[in-house]
Amino acid sequence: MNIRHLSSWAEKISPSPTLAIDAKAKSMKASGQDICAFAAGEPDFDTPDFIKDACSKALYDGQTKYAPAAGIMSLREQIAYKYGKIAGVESFSPLQAVVSPGGKFSCYLAILAICDSRHEVIIPAPYWVSYTEMAKLAGAKPKILPTLESNDFKLTPQEFEQSINPATRMLILNSPSNPTGAVYTKEEIEAIVEIAVRRKIYILSDEIYEHLLYDEVEHTSPISLGKDVQEWLITISGFSKTFSMTGWRLGTMFTSPKIAKAVTSLQSQMTSNATTFAQFGALAALQQPEKSHQVIEAMKQVFDRRRLKLLKGLNAISGIHCFRSQGAFYLFPNISGTGLNSTTFSTRLLEETKTAVVPGSAFGADANIRMSYAISDQVLDKGLSRLASFCNNLGK
Repeated sequence: MNIRHLSSWAEKISPSPTLAIDAKAKSMKASGQDICAFAAGEPDFDTPDFIKDACSKALYDGQTKYAPAAGIMSLREQIAYKYGKIAGVESFSPLQAVVSPGGKFSCYLAILAICDSRHEVIIPAPYWVSYTEMAKLAGAKPKILPTLESNDFKLTPQEFEQSINPATRMLILNSPSNPTGAVYTKEEIEAIVEIAVRRKIYILSDEIYEHLLYDEVEHTSPISLGKDVQEWLITISGFSKTFSMTGWRLGTMFTSPKIAKAVTSLQSQMTSNATTFAQFGALAALQQPEKSHQVIEAMKQVFDRRRLKLLKGLNAISGIHCFRSQGAFYLFPNISGTGLNSTTFSTRLLEETKTAVVPGSAFGADANIRMSYAISDQVLDKGLSRLASFCNNLGK
C-alpha cells in the first residue's frame, strides 16, 4: 500500500534559495572558514536605538499579551496616515491597514485573499524568489513574464496587456526591485495601473524598499494615482529593510476595507497577530519622522557608496557586466560571458573561493547572479578580489 506522507502543497513547494544559501554561508563561517557573503537581503546596521527603546518600554509596560489580529490600532492609524499623505487624502481608515509577521507574510496573505485555483498571477522576471511559491500555495498559477536588461529589467505596459487572459487575477509589481534594484518611473507606473484598472486586475505593489533610492530617482506608489486605483490595489511594505528590523518580523498591508477584513480573518486563524511589543517599536518609527529620516539618510549614504564601488568592481571583471541599479541594496550582474550558468557559477564560487552569491536561476534569470551590498567594505573589497581571481582563472 502506498502511503502519502506529505501533502501536495508540501511536495511541490521549493524552499527559499536565498535563505538556504545564507544559512550555508553562515554555517561555513561558524566552522571557522573565511566567508565573503553577498547573499543576504539584510542590512548590516543595527536597529535604531529609539525603536529598540520603544519596544523595550512596551515590554516593561506589560504589552506582552494578544493584540488585535490586524495590529494595534495606534500603529494602523499611523499606517493610514502615511498612505493618506502619499495619496493626498485625509479619509483613509485605519481599518484598511493590516500588520503581519513580516512583509513576506503580508504578500502571501494578499495573494491568498484574492487568488485560487481558477486564477493566474502575472509575475515579471527577474522576480523575488517567494512570489511564485506564494501563488502556488494559494492554488493559483504563476505566469512569468521575462523582462529585458535593455529595458532596465522592467515590464512594459504592452507586455502586461498582451499577457492578460480571462484567468488573470493579479499583477505583482515590485519597485524598487529585488533582485535587480530597478525603479519604475511615474509614467511607467501610471501606464501599467491604467491597464490593470481598466481590465479589472488586482495589483500587489510590493514597496518594501520604498526609501532605498539612489541617483535622485523618486519612488511612485500606485496609491498616489487617484481614487479609481484604490479598489484594485494592495500595497505592501514594512520595517525590515528601511530600519534594519529583519528579525522583528513586521510587515504592513494597506488595501480596500473588504480585502483588509478578509486578510484579517485569514491572519486570525494562521498567526493570531504580529508580536505585540514589536509593534510599539514600529509605531515609534512612524511617530518620529525626523529621527527616522536621519536614520534612513545615513544608511542610504553608506549603501550608495558601496553600490558604486561594487558596480565599478564588477564591470572591471572579465566575463561580467552589470546593470546600474537605482534602488534596494542589490546588484544583478550578468555572468554569461564566463560561459557558466548561474547555478554552476555560484556553486563553484562558494566552494573554490568561499564567496557566497545567489544564482539568478532562483529569480528566473539564469544569466545573472544577485549580490547584496548590505555588507561591510572589508567583505566587499575581499569578495571582489576573489570574484575577479575566480573569473580570470576560468578556462585555464
